[in-house]
Amino acid sequence: MQAVSRRLVQRPLAGGASICSYSSLRSLYGVSNHLNGTDNRRYASSLAKKGGVGHLARKGTGGRSSVSGIVATVFGATGFLGRYLVQQLAKMGSQVLVPFRGSEDSPRHLKLMGDLGQVVPMKFDPRDEDSIKAVMAKANVVINLIGREYETRNFSFEDVNHHIAEKLALVAKEHGGIMRYIQVSCLGASMSSPSRMQRAKAAAEEAVLSALPEATIMRPATMIGTEDRILNPWSMFVKKYGFLPLIGGGTTKFQPVYVVDVAAAIVAALKDDGSSMGKTYELGGPDVFTTHELAEIMYDMIREWPRYVNLPFPIAKAMAAPRDFMVNKVPFPLPSPQIFNLDQINTLTTDTLVSDNALKFQDLDLVPHKLKGYPVEFLIQYRKGGPNFGSTVSEKIPTDFYP
Repeated sequence: MQAVSRRLVQRPLAGGASICSYSSLRSLYGVSNHLNGTDNRRYASSLAKKGGVGHLARKGTGGRSSVSGIVATVFGATGFLGRYLVQQLAKMGSQVLVPFRGSEDSPRHLKLMGDLGQVVPMKFDPRDEDSIKAVMAKANVVINLIGREYETRNFSFEDVNHHIAEKLALVAKEHGGIMRYIQVSCLGASMSSPSRMQRAKAAAEEAVLSALPEATIMRPATMIGTEDRILNPWSMFVKKYGFLPLIGGGTTKFQPVYVVDVAAAIVAALKDDGSSMGKTYELGGPDVFTTHELAEIMYDMIREWPRYVNLPFPIAKAMAAPRDFMVNKVPFPLPSPQIFNLDQINTLTTDTLVSDNALKFQDLDLVPHKLKGYPVEFLIQYRKGGPNFGSTVSEKIPTDFYP
């Protein structure tokens, strides 16, 4: 077959011309170009031309082997939310570029989420503009998930949550072919917040919108899921010490949200007709909990009798302060804070709820999951006798307890 193709290409035409390209063969023999999307709308991409903004909709069969037209660079893809977002993008046929700065093993688990070659890890340095340009070069969508709730010797709150986001937005603006930019912030982001992280996130929102007014801002509440940073640390603390400290008496209200719903909201914003561009969405769960109520759900799932120690804010801050004081004063990295994180304790001094007039999941045609049930079933791993061990708290209460 290859020999026949070579003879066809080399065969001279009348007049001495020769066929020397696939385009010439196509014009000569009437070969359809449906694979390139010119003859069949099923395969055509709806992406706008470079430099424009347009509707990013899925085309083709819609599975992981189709072509959605989305080439997304997802900064922070190796984090908690990142794995769920990459999975949802890859399963609809998008190509996902995964910038990472750690070990080669960091993005390894993400490569299995898409078809062969569709999830592409790329080494980068967030402080090197050239490496940022390299990972954005072939993208038409940029999603920034980078954020951290504690400081390290190398990166402050402002570096991670503000300055990197500002640099990414400026590079995307210079790129000229980025049609959708999504900045993931956090619920409660405000310049007047008692939390340095939330203040840095608010500054990042302003910087991103200043560079890219069409950017979409997502403000998720505290996210719950298999790798979360709230129920997992609580459960580990309970298993180790037998009780849970309730900071501030456990009266702070917030709206935890299932991480899969947040990923779905980002994908829904990409797939809409552009109506989400330039808007800010507050993504909270359907129910409001106090810290104590959420702890009760955790205890019920791990099948342990609830034991608490009420910890006033001044005492909790005093216990957490030494790490923040020493982080830049010792020649070695300090352990990451779990429960006693000073900035998170400051966050707990105020309620963090979705605003009444904010855009929510419903504005993206989504309904978030209730927290009780499947979203917290991962906690069964902390049952001391295995997944079938013990009973729920309600079953432990004797029947004569009730009047």
